[in-house]
This record gives sequence, structure tokens and C-alpha cells, in this order.
Amino acid sequence: MLRSFLMLAAFFGFTGVGLGAFAAHGLKNRLNDEYLAVFHTGVTYQLFHTMALLAVALLAVHLPGRLMLWAGILFTLGIILFSGSLYALTLSGVSKLGIITPFGGLCFLLGWLCLGLAAWRLGE
Repeated sequence: MLRSFLMLAAFFGFTGVGLGAFAAHGLKNRLNDEYLAVFHTGVTYQLFHTMALLAVALLAVHLPGRLMLWAGILFTLGIILFSGSLYALTLSGVSKLGIITPFGGLCFLLGWLCLGLAAWRLGE
């Protein structure tokens, strides 16, 4: 679990920074302000949840179990579905791709719930 989640965090961190730079320099004159903001939202959520995935990888060493595994899986799915759908929507102009975005958001919420439940089980 540690290696897989660390590798995913590295990948998502690398691509998040790259996509952010791409938006700032390559898409600035190609997308309208609304779509540029949507793309930026995708980058922001990707990078934020990359840090969450990194935390899950490191915490899983001390808190192994299904909740930590699911937290990492759900953060990964959230990045793919939420951020990925926003990137696809803005680059293709196909607004129907926005239907996918809430499923990614739900994955983020469930990932945080799993992380919280894992912490709750620690007791005091």
C-alpha cells in the first residue's frame, strides 16, 4: 500500500504542477475566463488531494487496515473523476462531461470519511 500510494501521489503531484503551468501559459489565451477557472479548480483539487493521498500512504504504515486502504483508493478515484472530468470538459467543450464531476466529489468525501473513521478507531 505504501509504495502504490506514494507512486500515485508522486504522479498526481507531477501532473498537477504540469497542468497548472499548462493552464497558466498554454491555455490562458485559448480558454475563456470561466473555463480557465474550471480548469484551475481541477488543478487545485488534484494537488490538495495529492497531499491527502501522500498522508494516507505515510499514515498507513502506522495504521494499516481497510479504512486507510479505502481512503487512498477513494482519493485516487476522486482525482481521476473530479479533476479529470473538469480537464476533459474544458479542453473538449463537451459540457455533459460535468455529470462525472460530482462522483469524484463524492469519492473525496468518502475518502475523508474513511480517514476520519480510522482516526476515531485509534481511541485516546
